[in-house]
Amino acid sequence: MKTSEQLQAKLKELPKEPGVYFHKDAENKIIYIGKAANLKNRVSSYFQQSRHRDFKTQLLVGEIIMTDWITVESEAEALFLESEFIKRYKPKYNIDLRDDKHFNYIRIPMRDEWPVVSFVRRPLDDRADYFGPYTSGDAVRRAMRQLRKAFPYVTHPVHPMPKRACLHYHLGLCPGPECKGTTSATYKRNLRRLQLYLHGEKTKLVTQLEKDMQRAAKRKDYEGAAHYRDQLMNLKSMAKQMIFSDKETFDLSRDQALVGLADRLELKGLPRRIEAYDIAHLQGTDNVASMVVFTDGVPNKEEY
Repeated sequence: MKTSEQLQAKLKELPKEPGVYFHKDAENKIIYIGKAANLKNRVSSYFQQSRHRDFKTQLLVGEIIMTDWITVESEAEALFLESEFIKRYKPKYNIDLRDDKHFNYIRIPMRDEWPVVSFVRRPLDDRADYFGPYTSGDAVRRAMRQLRKAFPYVTHPVHPMPKRACLHYHLGLCPGPECKGTTSATYKRNLRRLQLYLHGEKTKLVTQLEKDMQRAAKRKDYEGAAHYRDQLMNLKSMAKQMIFSDKETFDLSRDQALVGLADRLELKGLPRRIEAYDIAHLQGTDNVASMVVFTDGVPNKEEY
């Protein structure tokens, strides 16, 4: 498909930064939302003329008239912001996210005295707070591990409460309710700030922490001020963390490899399924055969 001059000019402005992008149709309606570790690489990949595409992607690209984006400071921010925007705008080509049984949610039961943060496949009607869905369980777990350094949370059972402090408490990753390391009210205030980040409201969160740090310093609560300073520094360090870009880079290089193979073999489409066979024998007897399978360029060990 040939892109319009207006869209081509817009694509030249794409930054090499993490962010969330919005594909729009002729009515300026958002039809697809995605995240990227590198907006220029990811968004430009949709418009490569030599690129073989599946049917769904062909339909999407055929409707794209304009693309917009917002940049953020970290991959984690892009991950959570993408989910929030998808829930807000419900783009028709983000259909996969509507089938929640295949994806991941973060569950935080704020009504409990000591909310335990966990990952689940499907939200329940249990009055807990749920965040998601997220397409990559690995990416969201990486992001939460980094956020836990700024906002320690409980992951172990609290009924009954353990008799000794857990390892995560000694690593600074758990508030330590079992050893009275904090109060329930303080812990919940910390979780509400974590939830701001999960809602994509990092700017509001940073503003709150900066004000609290300044107030603590004014009343000469230097330990409290240092605590807020450390939280801000941990949030800032998120910009250096790889959350999903390794998979993104792999996807792009894999697609390029499949396109190259299709061109070299003069195939009409991408080789979605590749089978490789090996026959072994012992001096002409005891023949043994094995088969490996690649689906969309990725090893499919269930088919071996």
